[in-house]
Amino acid sequence: MTIKDLLADKSIKPKEKTETLSQLISSKEISLGSLVTYTTLAKDAEKATCIEALEFATKSNPKIIDKNTFDFVVSALGEKAPRVKWESAKVIGNTAHLFSSKLDEAIPALIKNTEHTGTVVRWAAAFALGEIVKLNTKENKQLVPAIDAIILREEKNSIKKIYQEALKKIA
Repeated sequence: MTIKDLLADKSIKPKEKTETLSQLISSKEISLGSLVTYTTLAKDAEKATCIEALEFATKSNPKIIDKNTFDFVVSALGEKAPRVKWESAKVIGNTAHLFSSKLDEAIPALIKNTEHTGTVVRWAAAFALGEIVKLNTKENKQLVPAIDAIILREEKNSIKKIYQEALKKIA
């Protein structure tokens, strides 16, 4: 089954499409290259579903992702659609430990998303930035003060807590 066929099938519920696609990615029946190629040209809803499937796959097996796919989700942080932004941030949070040399590209886009009006976009950015700060890389020199500033302006305690828990782990 191709990605296009799966997503076009009206008899399959959206959640089931995501789960099926995630299983196809995990089993390597669908390559990451073909997923990225399809997703790059897809409309926002399909793009988000594909990235969500990748998020599901990387949650249980982060090592499934490759450098090109990581670069793709970093670039997707700048997309207009909120769901694309938050699913991409979750993939980055799941896999940041594998791509410490590429975090300097992801961090500015994640920080920008901390100012988004959508709570879920801000939550996902907090998750990814929290996972990155816990890695205690050289980026923490700039990232920790940025997170402190985000905590001061963030209105949702649930999001503040994500940052605070991450900062506790490096203290």
